[in-house]
Amino acid sequence: MKPIWYFVGILLFVMGVIVEAAGVYMWIVPQEKTTVLSEIHPNIWWGLIMMAAGLVYFIRNKNKVV
Repeated sequence: MKPIWYFVGILLFVMGVIVEAAGVYMWIVPQEKTTVLSEIHPNIWWGLIMMAAGLVYFIRNKNKVV
C-alpha cells in the first residue's frame, strides 16, 4: 500500500502541468484585460513550483510501503 503523499505528489505534478500550460498559453495569446502583476506571469511560476513539489513528494515516497 502506498502512502498518501505518493498520490499527493502525482496530483500536484498534474495540476502544475495544467497551470503551466495555461500560463504558457496566456503568454503566447495576450488577454485583453490584464491585472496589475500580469507581466510577471504568475501562472508559469506557480506551475513550476507545483511540478517541483509534486516531483519531490513522488520521488521521496515511491518506494515506501505502509
